[in-house]
Amino acid sequence: MKSKLLHDENGVKTFALVFDKDDEVKESLLRFAAENALRGTQVTAIGGFSEVTLAFFDRQKKSYEEIPVKEQVEVLSFLGNIVEKDGNPMLHAHAVIGKRDGTAHGGHFLNGRVWPTLEMIVTETPVHLRRLKDEETGLPLIDLSA
Repeated sequence: MKSKLLHDENGVKTFALVFDKDDEVKESLLRFAAENALRGTQVTAIGGFSEVTLAFFDRQKKSYEEIPVKEQVEVLSFLGNIVEKDGNPMLHAHAVIGKRDGTAHGGHFLNGRVWPTLEMIVTETPVHLRRLKDEETGLPLIDLSA
């Protein structure tokens, strides 16, 4: 993965990230976030995956059901944020992917392997956000009072 700082003014930083073939997105992005102390960040991307795992949150079970996709797909939309959880950066993202036949699938993004590229814009704000466990859902949700 390559990165370039595009803008840095008044505490707002914007980076362009270009992932290489076979990069693991979550691992690479969280490493970049840790190295750059990103804790109040918005991410958007387009590109492609050779494989990806999405998920759907089952509220009765209070757990994610994985949706593995073991084929080349286009990343039609990738939206998310990186905030702090237990002192570390945590990615929360959703993705919509397009298959060869034109069908689209979406869900909570767990991980993906890039092919041929993933082009991402990362915008960091001066306000750092934190996630705390929500007792009702069991999910780590952004707590604006934290």
